[in-house]
Amino acid sequence: MSKAHSFHIPVMGIAFTIDTPLKISHYGIDSVISLVDDILIEKIRKVYSKKYEIPYKEISNKIDDFRAKRITSYLNMVNEITEEKFNELKKISKEKSSGIKEYLSMLPDNSSIKKEFKNFASKYINFEDFENKIKNSFSKGSIDVNIMTKLDRENYKNGERLPAEYNDAHAALRGFANSDLNSSLVLSAGMNPRLYSYLEKFDDFYPNEEGVIKKKIVLKVSDYRSALIQGKFLAKKGLWVSEYRIESGLNCGGHAFATEGFLMGPILEEFKNNRKDLAQSIHEILIPALSNKNKVIPVDELAIKITAQGGVGTEQEHEFLIDHYQVDSVGWGTPFLLVPEATTVDDKTIHKLEKAKEEDLYLSNISPLGVPFNNLKGNSKDLEKLAKIAEDRPGSSCTNKFVANNTDFTDYSICTASRQYQRVKIKELDKQDLSLEDYQDQLGKITEKSCICVGLGTSALLENDLDTTSVGEGVSVCPGPNMAYFSQKMSLKDMIDHIYGRTKISTSNRPNMFIKELNLYIDYLKDKVEESKDSLTNKQEKYLLNFSKNLKEGINYYDSLFENAKDIFEESKYNVLRELALEKERLNVLNYKINNLSLALVKA
Repeated sequence: MSKAHSFHIPVMGIAFTIDTPLKISHYGIDSVISLVDDILIEKIRKVYSKKYEIPYKEISNKIDDFRAKRITSYLNMVNEITEEKFNELKKISKEKSSGIKEYLSMLPDNSSIKKEFKNFASKYINFEDFENKIKNSFSKGSIDVNIMTKLDRENYKNGERLPAEYNDAHAALRGFANSDLNSSLVLSAGMNPRLYSYLEKFDDFYPNEEGVIKKKIVLKVSDYRSALIQGKFLAKKGLWVSEYRIESGLNCGGHAFATEGFLMGPILEEFKNNRKDLAQSIHEILIPALSNKNKVIPVDELAIKITAQGGVGTEQEHEFLIDHYQVDSVGWGTPFLLVPEATTVDDKTIHKLEKAKEEDLYLSNISPLGVPFNNLKGNSKDLEKLAKIAEDRPGSSCTNKFVANNTDFTDYSICTASRQYQRVKIKELDKQDLSLEDYQDQLGKITEKSCICVGLGTSALLENDLDTTSVGEGVSVCPGPNMAYFSQKMSLKDMIDHIYGRTKISTSNRPNMFIKELNLYIDYLKDKVEESKDSLTNKQEKYLLNFSKNLKEGINYYDSLFENAKDIFEESKYNVLRELALEKERLNVLNYKINNLSLALVKA
C-alpha cells in the first residue's frame, strides 16, 4: 500500500508531539512520539483513557520495570485509538462521507490515490464497492517513536545500581519493542553501541521471508559516513536500517548537532549518488549475520528509504528535495508548532512563537547535555530560571532527572541544571582568583543551563489541565530558525495546503533553506574563531581550517547547482545567487582571520 503523504512530522521536544498520532494518524500522516518522559506519558495515558472510556490502571514507579511498562501501555492505547478513528473515517453511507472527503482533500494533488478515487467516484455509486476500494487504498499514518541514544541514564533501586537493561534508553526501547505497534524506532544523537546491541534481543526488529519488518530501525544522521558506519554496525548484528533520516546540522529545531561545515545539499547529493552502494554493501553484511543467528533470510534485498528534514518551508523546497535528491519523505517540524490540530503547545507559547523574529531564535548553551540547543528568547522557562538567579537560588529542583549525566561531584549522575550541581560549582568558582569580568563570564556559563527535561513537557500538562505544582508552569520550546517566517496559528488543512503549494503561509522575506543553513554555519564558524582568538591550539587550527574548507566546497556546489539546474527556484534564483555571493565574502573574511591566527600560532 502506497504512502498517503510525501511529508512526515518529526519528533519535537518531549511533549509537543506526544499525542500527535492521536490527532492526525487517521489522515495518513506519519509522526514521531518522544519516549524520554515516562512520567508524562503515564499522565497523558490517563487523560486519553478517560476521554475514550478505556479502562485505566496506574503504573506507579513502585512496579518492577515501570518505565518500559508505561511506554508499552501508552503506545498500545495510541495504536488502539488511532485504529478506531481510522476505521470510523473509512465508513461510508449516503448520510456520512465527510471523513473520506477530508482524507482525500489533504492529499497532494498529484496523489495517485486522489486521482484514482476521482475517477472511481464518477463511475460508481455502489457503497460496498466504494468501501472495499477505500479499505485497499487508504493507509493510516505510522506511529513512530524516538529515542535519544545519549539519554541512557543508569537507574538505582534501594541504593543498588540496576542492570543496563533498566537504563533509560534501554527501558524505552523495551517499551516500544513490547508494544503492538507496526512502525519505526527513530534513533538520534549518535551511536550508542550498548543500546544498539540490545536491539538484538527483540524478534520484531528482524525481517521475515518477505522482507517485512514489524518494527523498523530509522537512524537520524547528519552525514553519509555516519550512516555507513552505523548501518554496518547494526547489520553485523542481523539488524537492517530501513531509513536514513538526514537532518540539517543547524537549520533544525531542538538539539543541533553541527557538522564540520558539511552542508545539507552536498550531503543529500552524496546519499543520492551512493544510495544503491549503501544498501548493497550493508545487505552483504546482513545476510551472513542473519544466517549465523539462525534467523530467516529474506528472499529479496531489503529496501532503504532516504528522508530529509531541517528548515524546509515552501512547496518549491519540498518538491526539490523529492525530485532532485529523490528523498522518500520530507520532514516538516517547526511550522507545525503553530498547528494545534497536530501538536500540543499551550496558548501563551503559541503567541510567543507567532511573534518570533529572526533575532528571537538563537542557538543557545542552555541544554545540560552540553549540545547547542535551539531556543526562543523570553520563553517562560528561561524567565523562571532568571527569577531564581535574581533570588540567589540558581538551578532547578531536578524532579525528573532525565538529562542527569554529570558525576564531577557525586558518585551518581546529577544534572548540570540542578540546584545541587550549580551550588557546588559556584562554590568552586568562588575559590578561584578571577577578575570580576572573568568571574561573571564563568558564572553565566554555570547558571544558563535550563531544566529542559521538565520545560519541554510542561505544555502538555497545561493543555490538559494537569497539576504543575511539582514542576512549575515554565515552558521550554525549541523551534528551528524557520519559525521566524511563520507568524500565525494555522489549521491542519491550511498547513498541508501550504506544503503542497495550494496556498502560501510563510512570509515573503524568507531565505532559501540552503542559504539559511549556510548563513547559520558561517555564524557558527565566526563564533568558533572568536573563541579561539586568544589561545589557538593546533587542534583548534586544524578544526577551523577544515570547517572553512568544507564550507567553501559547499558554496561551490551551490554555485554550480543554482547556475546549471533548470526550472528550480526560478522566481528566487537571482536572490539565491546574490545571497550566496554575500556568504562567500563573509567566509573569505573569516578565512583571513583564521590564517592570521595560524601565523600567530607558528610564531609562538
